[in-house]
Amino acid sequence: MTDFKTWLDPLPLVAILRGLSPDEAVDVGNMLADAGFRVLEVPLNSPAPLDSIRRLAERFGSERLIGAGTVLDPAQVRGVADAGGRLVVMPHADVAVIRAAKRAGLYCVPGVATPTEAFAALAAGADALKLFPAEQASPAVLKAWRAVLPAGTAVLPVGGIAPDTMGPWLAAGAAGFGIGSSLYAPGRAADDVGARAHAFAKAWRRHLDSQGSHA
Repeated sequence: MTDFKTWLDPLPLVAILRGLSPDEAVDVGNMLADAGFRVLEVPLNSPAPLDSIRRLAERFGSERLIGAGTVLDPAQVRGVADAGGRLVVMPHADVAVIRAAKRAGLYCVPGVATPTEAFAALAAGADALKLFPAEQASPAVLKAWRAVLPAGTAVLPVGGIAPDTMGPWLAAGAAGFGIGSSLYAPGRAADDVGARAHAFAKAWRRHLDSQGSHA
C-alpha cells in the first residue's frame, strides 16, 4: 500500500464532507478534484454515507483517496471497505478501530488531543494523526509535540481552519489540514464548494512559498 504521505504531498488538505448526500457526491467531488484535492472524507453521520462513498470511489477509482470520517466502532470499518473506501478517519483514538482499519487494508487517521493518545495511536498502526479539535490546541502545542513524536509523523490539525489561519500551524510543523464547514456544508452549491476549494489550495501554496522565502 502506498505511503499515506504520497496522497498528501501534492496538496495536503483533506475535504471533510459532513452532511453530503449521495445525489450531490459526484458533483462536489469533481469540484474538489479540479481544485487539486486528493483526499475526500464522508463522515458516517451524513445521509447514506456509504452510498456517497461508493459513488465517489466509482467516479475516481485510484485517482483520489476516498474514505469515511467519524468512524466510531470497529464494526463500521467493514462497511467502509465494502463501499470502496480506503480511508478511515476518527474523532478519537480507539486502538480497536485503528487495528480493524489496518487489518482491512485501509489507511487510518485517528483524532488525538494529547501526546499519550498520539503515541498509542501510532503504536496501533495509525498512518497519520488528526489533531482534534484544533481550537482546543495551538501551534505552540503542535511544536511541542513535534519535538517528541517520531520523525516524519504527519499531524493534521482539524477544526476551525481557514485559508488565513494556516500559516502559524505550518510553521509549527503541520503536515496538512482537515477542512470541514469552511469548505463544504449541507445545501452549499457545488460551484461554491469549488471556489472555496481553490481558495484553500491557493492559500496553501502561498504559505509554502512564504516559508520557502524565509528558509
